This record gives sequence, structure tokens and C-alpha cells, in this order.
Amino acid sequence: MKLRTRLWLSPLILALGGCGYNRIQQYDENAQQAKQQISVQLQRRADLVPNLVNTVKGYAQHEEAVFTQVAAARGALSGAIQGGDPTQMAAANAQLTGALGRLIAVAEAYPQLKADQGFLRLQDELAGTENRIATARNDYNQAVQTYNTYIRTFPQALTAKVTGAKPRAYYEAAPGSETAPTVDFGTRPAPAGTTAPSAPR
Repeated sequence: MKLRTRLWLSPLILALGGCGYNRIQQYDENAQQAKQQISVQLQRRADLVPNLVNTVKGYAQHEEAVFTQVAAARGALSGAIQGGDPTQMAAANAQLTGALGRLIAVAEAYPQLKADQGFLRLQDELAGTENRIATARNDYNQAVQTYNTYIRTFPQALTAKVTGAKPRAYYEAAPGSETAPTVDFGTRPAPAGTTAPSAPR
């Protein structure tokens, strides 16, 4: 009986919000495309990690605990990207930020690593990627706000209910996670007694 009632009411409701149906689809597609841009930039960040790890390993082979943490965080981010949930992607990206911060801090004890051009270039690329992630996040959240507001407004709310359109989740970055981890190498000397290994050949 409920199904018959819904089928009977559907044409009336769609007539009330007919023009709203196409707009809902448009706003939803805009949000989907914006979320895809976040995924692209997060994946780019994840792809930079192995090269950064390998560069650090060339000087600091004994930091296995840090390398393991970075690998686990990178795997979690890749899984979150595949899942496509903005909340999980934001949390996994914040986890990777923390792990990368610990990895980069390792360079404090290795003066030659701090001066390695490959290491410096990778840090710059990570910073650039974080800027793009922040831009993509803002674009996505704006698109989500437009979409969510629209489907809650009458008469579009009726159309949304009939078609099953649901509010989208925002991408909520953890405080500070929009900034690439950096270390000011000029403020802390290397630990006493530390001998910097030779640059890898």
C-alpha cells in the first residue's frame, strides 16, 4: 500500500519540484567532481612518499620504526581514497601528516641529508601537493554546501526525498593537517656524538 501511495504521489511531487530535479543532479555532480580532485591530490601525495622514504633510508637506515609508521599511514590513505569517504580520507591524510613529520624530523641528526637536493625537492613537492589538497578541499566543501542547502529547501526537498538524494559529508581536515610537515633545520643542532654517514652512491 505504501508503495502504491508513493508511486501515486511521485508525479505530483516531481511536478512541484520538477526543475529542481535537474539542479539536484547538477549540484551533486559538481560535488562528486570536486571530491575526485581531492582524491587525485591525496594520491599524488601518497605517490611521493616512497621516494622520500628511500631518500631518508640512504642516510638513516636504522629508523625502521619511523619507516614502518609511514608505510602504514600511506596504506591507510590509499585505502581511504579507494573507499571514497571524505571523513575517512581526511583522517587518513592527517595520520600520514603525523608520520611524515616524524620522518622529516629524522633529518635533524643527518646534516648531509638536510642538504640533499633530492630530499629538499621532495619536501617542496609535498608542500605544493598540500596546497593543492587545501584548494580541492575548499572547492569540494563549497560544492557540498550548495548541494546540501538546495536539497533541504522547499520544494526541492520533496524531489530529493522521492529520488533518494542524501546530504553529502564535508571534508573536515584536522587542524594543521593542511600544512605540509616541515622542520627548521637551522634551530636545532645534530645530537652530540652523531656522525653523519656518507651520501649514498
